[in-house]
Amino acid sequence: MNVSDGRLALGILGVGHFGRFHALKASANPRVRLVGLHDADPARAASVAAETGTTPMAPEALIGAADALIVAAPTRFHFGLGSAALAAGRHVFVEKPIAATLDEADALIAAAAAGRRVLQVGHIERFSAAFRAVTEAPSGGRALSWDAVRAAPFRPRSLDVSVVLDLMIHDLDLVMDLAGGEPDAVEAVGAAVVSQHPDFAVARLRFPGGRAAVLTASRVSLAMERRLRVLGTEGEMSVNFLERSLAVMRRGGAEPVATMPGSGIDRATWTDHDSLEAEQAAFVAACLDGAPVLVDGAAGRRALKVALAVEAAIRGD
Repeated sequence: MNVSDGRLALGILGVGHFGRFHALKASANPRVRLVGLHDADPARAASVAAETGTTPMAPEALIGAADALIVAAPTRFHFGLGSAALAAGRHVFVEKPIAATLDEADALIAAAAAGRRVLQVGHIERFSAAFRAVTEAPSGGRALSWDAVRAAPFRPRSLDVSVVLDLMIHDLDLVMDLAGGEPDAVEAVGAAVVSQHPDFAVARLRFPGGRAAVLTASRVSLAMERRLRVLGTEGEMSVNFLERSLAVMRRGGAEPVATMPGSGIDRATWTDHDSLEAEQAAFVAACLDGAPVLVDGAAGRRALKVALAVEAAIRGD
């Protein structure tokens, strides 16, 4: 092991758009020693290595030099790289989705458990100030319905997967965390507009007890849109993530509603923090201090399972 100086010896496997940000955060983290990085594009690897003061390395050499690896390569490589790192006794952070298939996810989870290694999945929204504000907001009673929208104009990246695995999977993870479990039925529509995979999708989820959710995701939208609406037994929560604001109408709320005696509105805002930095710090703490893993392999598998069910529903399977 390579932690004799008290820092985590960390390597980055894949330094594309998001992997580069991982490398930048790692190089600035006082608890991390960035031992190297790898990318399938040698020029890209050399550029990011120079930017972060580390060395480009082959995957095998990097796994050998590190105590923990961040896998930020395209989804189809998550299993191969992650399983190689776990087989070598390394801790692994793998970007979402955890893998391309449930069998691959199960194998990663089993390998991490067998080796007593940390396996964290990159569902970054769990570490955001926005999600904290949502979970800490006053309740509108027992939540019965969720309506989430995540849309953005087209950008030619992450096109190796559908919008479901690229964008919607974030809201699938968040809604399931809020609902406390998986849906028992999934319906969806979507279409490939400019890529080989669905570029927009609308999913309808049914949860036990009659609760429901509608999730919309698009990477071919006219404009950015990110919002969440939660309907409950005592009122409603409306969240605008772009404006960093939320409002909860509920019984006993602070701001009276003239037409609804006994009800009022509680409002809140938040200041964004660096969610990637917080996510990576949590991984480092899990590796060095034995801290609990907030988004473990089981959480990553759950999100993948429902995302794949949404894709199957779009195909009509």
